Amino acid sequence: MAKKSAVERDKKRTRLANKYAAKRTALKALAKDTSLTPEERFNARLKLAEVPRNAAPVRQRLRCELSGRPRGNYRKFKLSRIALRDLASSGQIPGMVKSSW
Repeated sequence: MAKKSAVERDKKRTRLANKYAAKRTALKALAKDTSLTPEERFNARLKLAEVPRNAAPVRQRLRCELSGRPRGNYRKFKLSRIALRDLASSGQIPGMVKSSW
């Protein structure tokens, strides 16, 4: 089990990313728009810098939904390799069978 503080920190980053998503995309569009004057584009960049850093989607970490493990995750299932194996062995994931030979 991962540290609860690390899991909560990542949840906070997800909330911030959702909250500021529209504002970030609008400011990025203004900053990239070549039809605007350089001053307007620079001001858009300054406003973008005022948005919290943790509001960037890049700062989110893919964590296991069950254990909070930060590494060895399958995006399709949102589970770590260990949790996925446990669930597959107990037959809780339809169509998935643990290989043995």
